[in-house]
Amino acid sequence: MNRWHIHPEVARAETLDKAFYLDPALQPLQHERLFARSWQWLGDLTDVSEPGSLAPRQLLSGSLDEPLLLARDAAGTLRCLSNVCTHRGNLLVQEPCRAAKQIRCGYHSRRFELDGRMVFMPAFEGAHDFPRPCDDLPRLDLQQWGGHGYVALESPLAGFDAFFGPLQERLHWLPLQDFQSDPAASRDYEFDAHWALYVENYLEGLHIPFVHPGLTQTLDLANYRYELQDWGNLQLATAREGEAAFDLPPSSAEYGQRIAAYYYWVFPNLMLNFYPWGLSLNLVQPVGMARTRVSFRSFVWKPELRGQGAGGALDEVELEDEAVVMTVQRGLRSRFYKHGRYSPTREQGVHQFHQLIAKAMGEG
Repeated sequence: MNRWHIHPEVARAETLDKAFYLDPALQPLQHERLFARSWQWLGDLTDVSEPGSLAPRQLLSGSLDEPLLLARDAAGTLRCLSNVCTHRGNLLVQEPCRAAKQIRCGYHSRRFELDGRMVFMPAFEGAHDFPRPCDDLPRLDLQQWGGHGYVALESPLAGFDAFFGPLQERLHWLPLQDFQSDPAASRDYEFDAHWALYVENYLEGLHIPFVHPGLTQTLDLANYRYELQDWGNLQLATAREGEAAFDLPPSSAEYGQRIAAYYYWVFPNLMLNFYPWGLSLNLVQPVGMARTRVSFRSFVWKPELRGQGAGGALDEVELEDEAVVMTVQRGLRSRFYKHGRYSPTREQGVHQFHQLIAKAMGEG
């Protein structure tokens, strides 16, 4: 039987076995079964917009730690390759560059085309059965949406469309390709709590009036809504009268409503928070058994709306969230706590998250 089984009825279910958050032996399993097999955000792609561009990416530093390389060839095709030389494992590209003709290893001068094919290696004249396909750089399935890149390191739990299709369809009217990165507003936070506790906190609005007094003043919590998809969910926040809201086009499913925010979560660790001013993207990364890094990246659509409404005090809300999940982490160590229950009306997203964890952890 799957140790992580969660009852499918939210009104009957109990939360995950607390060992998931506390047992160090489970951490590598979480990395491989949850993170390596889901579609992970690689960042926006503006640094590889030109032919000949190379840009290294370190996927989930502190957990997967996978060196990857974005490479756009002379014909304009963008690929995601391993950034590790197939000779002796040296890192190939350590800084972004442009106008590259080839990828050359600085250790022994093995060379690769920008599509990953190995084309030169000195002093290998007597090597038998060389080169072989495994001497080329491994190529990953790179998916692109709205100017951002995504990859799965291993065979994914489901295709890219299963993860992102509902989001793309719902927000088809947003010109994401026109959103501008704002490095000055982007930052990383680290704190002492298991990564999943942070995700759980994000997935329910039940805590908002008790933990976020400022945010509560901007939202109409009586009309706060939840929608579940196969590999993610949406929390739809309505603005109070006088607070910032989207100017929605007739093609929007919410046309005529005062929407303050679309809070999208994509399993297991990506949060796409759309506000009238733009996108706040949050990537949740485990860096220890009870240590988490959350990377906030801002992409601005309407700068004149910054600082208003639900997306106006993100730093304050973040610190409030961190404080509460750290106290939960400490509380989980109690011998008297085993499982909790779910609010059937406010914690459907947490229940879904735990079901998806159970599904992924139970495989293999």
